[in-house]
Amino acid sequence: MTPSMLKERGATALGPVVELEKLSSSGERIGLIGLDPRYFSVPENVPLLHQVVTAQLATRRAGTQSTKTRSEVRGGSAKPYRQKGTGNARQGSIRAPHYAGGGIALGPKPRSYAQRTPRKMVQHALRCALSDRARSDGLRLIDAFSFDVPKTKDALSVLDAISCFGKTVIVLEGPNESVEKSFANLANVIVLPASQLSAYDVLCADVVVFTEESLPGEATTLEETKAPSAKSTKTPTRTGAPTARAKKAANTEADEDAQASDGSDEKVVP
Repeated sequence: MTPSMLKERGATALGPVVELEKLSSSGERIGLIGLDPRYFSVPENVPLLHQVVTAQLATRRAGTQSTKTRSEVRGGSAKPYRQKGTGNARQGSIRAPHYAGGGIALGPKPRSYAQRTPRKMVQHALRCALSDRARSDGLRLIDAFSFDVPKTKDALSVLDAISCFGKTVIVLEGPNESVEKSFANLANVIVLPASQLSAYDVLCADVVVFTEESLPGEATTLEETKAPSAKSTKTPTRTGAPTARAKKAANTEADEDAQASDGSDEKVVP
């Protein structure tokens, strides 16, 4: 399938195909990838994003706040003064809510703030967020992170090479201890597995970095830079400069010529 055919199919079915450069860890261009329109060409849906993101933020709340009611506050078991004859309003306890140090009326108690959101809504919101980042040039595709040992300096060099500025989310296919430790000391970088990526994480990030394994959908290779072959990796011989084999052959021929000439030049004594 040619790139033109792919664009036409994407434009008629799911929207225009988003093209993304595939980069190496050193920032070199390896190829051109056509992203799946089902994930990166979805129209914007602000009400859906608001509902899903609100639910995701509510789910992150611990819900452990708690206040004491008048029955839980220490003290106040005795009646402060007699019922009649003082001229004051009758009171049964000094730990009532209107007393200083008393209990709290209608105060918060531990509870869950989780909101139920249909799974299809969550998935569609993530696709809307990814499409928004694709339209704003906030996506990067890297072939792989090659860290022999965890090192923050190497992580920074990779981010600079692929032009990642601001808050960055790196999406991996699964747990990778070397990559996670390399970016752990960077406050503006978050490393997440693809299974935990949410619409809120994408919207809060300036740049989202994918690897080939973590890229959602079915990507299509539009252009690929050919790797140098084994013959081309050898050191090329300069034009006019003899190789070692040629030198050896030339020396052998010169020795044979010299021996032949020595034998022919000898004079025969009668």
